[in-house]
Amino acid sequence: MRRGLLVICAALLLAPAAGAASLLPLTTRLANALAVPGNLTAASGAVAIDLTTGRTLFARHADLSLAPASNEKLTVSYTALRELGTTYRFRTEVFAVGRQDGAVWHGNVFLKGFGDPTLTSLQLDELATQISQLGIAHITGRVLGDESWFDSVRTAPGWKSSYYINECPPLSALVVDRARYDRHVAVQPALAAAGAFRRLLRTHGVTARAAALGRAPDAALALAQVESESLPLVLADMDRESDNFAAEMLLKVIGAEVGEGGTTAAGAAIARRDLTAAGVPLRGVRIVDGSGLSLSDRLTARALATLLVAVWNDVDLRNPFWASLPIAGINGTLEDRLRSPPARGAVRAKTGTTDRASALSGYVRDRFGFAILQNGFPVSTWSARKAQDRFATALAASP
Repeated sequence: MRRGLLVICAALLLAPAAGAASLLPLTTRLANALAVPGNLTAASGAVAIDLTTGRTLFARHADLSLAPASNEKLTVSYTALRELGTTYRFRTEVFAVGRQDGAVWHGNVFLKGFGDPTLTSLQLDELATQISQLGIAHITGRVLGDESWFDSVRTAPGWKSSYYINECPPLSALVVDRARYDRHVAVQPALAAAGAFRRLLRTHGVTARAAALGRAPDAALALAQVESESLPLVLADMDRESDNFAAEMLLKVIGAEVGEGGTTAAGAAIARRDLTAAGVPLRGVRIVDGSGLSLSDRLTARALATLLVAVWNDVDLRNPFWASLPIAGINGTLEDRLRSPPARGAVRAKTGTTDRASALSGYVRDRFGFAILQNGFPVSTWSARKAQDRFATALAASP
């Protein structure tokens, strides 16, 4: 009996303290949320903004230039939606040079990629079906993989050597099944794609002499085409799962479609241009790749928060951008975080994790936009995520 009374008394003593904490100003609660041992305050930045008024509610080291990890993908998502549009689909085409004589195609056939990060063998099979339906049963020439829409650089600037293949397959305008070919990752993905296409043609009764690399002439005849899902669906997969490969491919596509060519640098230039046009402050910002793997990437909490507000105020971009973000406690990289109310389902945010950076930026309902960047050498992942989750929860608990 006495033990029960003690428990009740202890609960009564603690209740006012918890209630008092909830009455603290939001600014104080956000500052307290970040106070997690193991975080380097001098190497962290955080901002929270009221989406209704545009007023900055909290800012700490908002202009500190920090490595963003995968929060870099937010800049790519925005630029892609802005430049390519919500109806954009990646395409892959088959071209040919020569002539058809009955069931024989006299000449070469080209499988040309246009940077689809989601291209699979199933889509190649559809292309093979289309070729067979043209009545072609034999190709006297070769099946040539054309990756000329991009440059030939397989990685992005500033990557650690270990990132190649381990964190991202080789980059190419023509990559099938993320470069998986005969149970390994092909270092020449376009050649592997041509080989896979030749095999699939054979299953549809179409034979060809060999597979190799080549570039389709401008005057080549278009024979077949497949397309990806629409851009918002590709972005949803990319951002929810933090797909480095998709982000890097997409940055090159942006460069190829609206920039100076299919290069990482060309895509990054367009991203910087669009951020400037959106009013995002670029002091301390360096966009070097699309995934955030580059050791040279830099963002600020203010730049990210300003970008989130700009997206929110854009009626055309808000919904697809919002829908691409992981949902707290439900899916993507936030499936196992923020699993309890009030944060569960209320927070949509992009995570970011490397050995030097941890980040979380996004929205809390339709009420707040926030950005948190934390660096260290190495960064304490547990401490950083603890602070991020507490910060987001404090916002979610606010009316």
